[in-house]
Amino acid sequence: MSGQEIFVIIIVVLLLFGADKLPEIARGIGKGMRDFRKATDDIKREFEESTSDIRKDFNDVTSSINSQVNDISQDIQKDVNEVTDDLQKGVNDFKSDIDKDVNEVKDNIEANSVENKSDYKGASNEYGDNYHNYTD
Repeated sequence: MSGQEIFVIIIVVLLLFGADKLPEIARGIGKGMRDFRKATDDIKREFEESTSDIRKDFNDVTSSINSQVNDISQDIQKDVNEVTDDLQKGVNDFKSDIDKDVNEVKDNIEANSVENKSDYKGASNEYGDNYHNYTD
């Protein structure tokens, strides 16, 4: 509102109620504004108190859930590490068994190869001697 509008309203109030009623009206308006402000402050305070309890409960639940999630995550990580270690041990054992079997087969093949060479040499000498016997 502009200054002129306020001046017009004051003049109308003076004409309607008179100069002697004006202080009573001002006191009543002031008391009403104080009561309104007090009620507003009480509502704000009550709202803050109730929401602070809710916020506290919410924060407690959130930290409890975070704690439980962290515990579960650590348990899962521990289980994954154990399974990984067990699998790695199994793979290493399997690899060593295969290496051992391959070395045994290799040794057997080499041993058979040496035997076959000596048998072959003996057989060729035998045939060679017979051949010489026939030609003599």
